[in-house]
Amino acid sequence: MDLYFFDFDKTLYDYNFMKRLPALATASGVSQYRLASSWWAAGFETRAESGEWPTTAEYLAEFTRVTGAEISRDQWIAARRSAMTRNEGTVAALRRASGLGTVSLLSNNPSIFAEALPELAPDVCELVGENRLVSYQLGVRKPAVEAYELALERYSAAASDTFFADDNAANVAGAASIGIHAHHFTTTERLDAAMKAFAERDR
Repeated sequence: MDLYFFDFDKTLYDYNFMKRLPALATASGVSQYRLASSWWAAGFETRAESGEWPTTAEYLAEFTRVTGAEISRDQWIAARRSAMTRNEGTVAALRRASGLGTVSLLSNNPSIFAEALPELAPDVCELVGENRLVSYQLGVRKPAVEAYELALERYSAAASDTFFADDNAANVAGAASIGIHAHHFTTTERLDAAMKAFAERDR
């Protein structure tokens, strides 16, 4: 059976960090500059996405230690949600893919995102079920080849029978380098055409 991987941010849901950052600053009382420079620019979010701080409690504790901002899980979710807008076209494509094979997320994000996803995007979770691969679980982020190899192993899938959609060109190139049918998402129309070509390919 074919496997369909979908990225989350800027693919299934549009994402605007510049809406999230002010929400975190308001909730914590710590300036946007301090939050952005001490956590994101200093590489802590990337480290979290790569498997450090593998629980929500550990992530939030480290966030507080590094930034001085004390935020609750609910405040983190509210700030994340404020930066997200569902992409109706790609969620519809995910629904169509769920009728063609196995569907799964493949997203660069930390543990708290994975734990909160049913609250952030219940529509996506309804379609993929427990098939939610988040980079912190793999211990490596896209576009590293190992991320795709580990993702394929999780489903015992062949690269030749796998479709992957992502808005990031580097991520697409990483997947394509091991033979996955990788699509650089720009518009719903092009995504639909790519999925159709994949489903109708010669085997």
